[in-house]
Amino acid sequence: MSVALDAPAPVGFAEKIWRINWGLVLVLTAIAGIGVLALYSAAGGRFEPWAARHAVRYGAAFSLMLVVALIHPKVWLALAWPIYIVSLLLLIAVDVIGKIGMGAQRWLVIGPLQIQPSEIAKVAVILVLARYYHGLRKEQAAQFLYTLPPLALIVVVVGLVMVQPDLGTAMMVLLAGGAILFVAGVRLWMFLVAGVAAIASLPIAWTFMHEYQRKRVFTFLDPDRDPLGAGYHITQSKIAIGSGGLFGKGFLKGTQSSLNFLPEKQTDFIFTTFVEEWGMFGACVLLGLFALVLVWGFSIAFRSQHHFGRLLALGVTAMMFLYVFINIAMVMGLLPVVGVPLPLVSNGGTAMVSVMFACGLLIGVNVYRDAQLPRTR
Repeated sequence: MSVALDAPAPVGFAEKIWRINWGLVLVLTAIAGIGVLALYSAAGGRFEPWAARHAVRYGAAFSLMLVVALIHPKVWLALAWPIYIVSLLLLIAVDVIGKIGMGAQRWLVIGPLQIQPSEIAKVAVILVLARYYHGLRKEQAAQFLYTLPPLALIVVVVGLVMVQPDLGTAMMVLLAGGAILFVAGVRLWMFLVAGVAAIASLPIAWTFMHEYQRKRVFTFLDPDRDPLGAGYHITQSKIAIGSGGLFGKGFLKGTQSSLNFLPEKQTDFIFTTFVEEWGMFGACVLLGLFALVLVWGFSIAFRSQHHFGRLLALGVTAMMFLYVFINIAMVMGLLPVVGVPLPLVSNGGTAMVSVMFACGLLIGVNVYRDAQLPRTR
């Protein structure tokens, strides 16, 4: 009887709309707008082939985000396992019949669509881990035995992604999964043991790395060892960022980008393209917008009254942080080049949809922050 009396009243549609974090929505739109601006410039002042598509994709993904945000979290609790299984099947399909491009096999071609299942897998892992730990008591989450299933869920996806090979996405899945385990209550000594084991296994991992991946590591350690080969990307990126100065060279006046010295200027190195023209001031504005997304993400997580929503929000926030940190550290030479896009700014359809879907889940946690969910695994 007490449960029924204490249960919150159902949230009406008008209140759901009111609970949508419109400030977060506005910030996401501003970031996507910067993406359109940067892609327009990367194409030499033309909307085709990237800027127009980016805007259309954002419009479609924006609608998806709002729909996802209004769906009750009990639905995502029920769909967590099916989404994870589908993502595994897609990753396996990539290894079997996937399209090969730029030395990697990461895409599936389905009719007119080209999708990258590893982007979907990032969100799937967050969902299934949030569901798993939602079904555990706090003392169970701290026990080693209960840590084995989520580790298996993470390792399977990481292994399939590494086969493609896609080191950047594998790193993101591993780190985002580890973040959820940490906030779920896994003991610190388990992370220390895992860290020691990872360091000890580096010589073995080195033998399985592709030649171009080894070159990227060598280039990271010494960018000048092959300035016209493996070190070309990062050398040109540093030149572009440094030449931007405080306020940049001006819109459409970036020389490294317009003269095609900067490879992959519309995807992995879009931040470099933007900073060359808008300088440190533009970089701080963009990073400030991403910081707002992270702050709101943490705020939503802490306000959630159900464990599933709390873990889901923290997982999405960790994923966004990793996207931004790895991409920017990569183009500045602080990490090896691993091919991680800048969310909502880099050109790419699957990444756009997966990020906006994840943001929809995040906003939905706020909409249904006082929902009561069954404890199930």
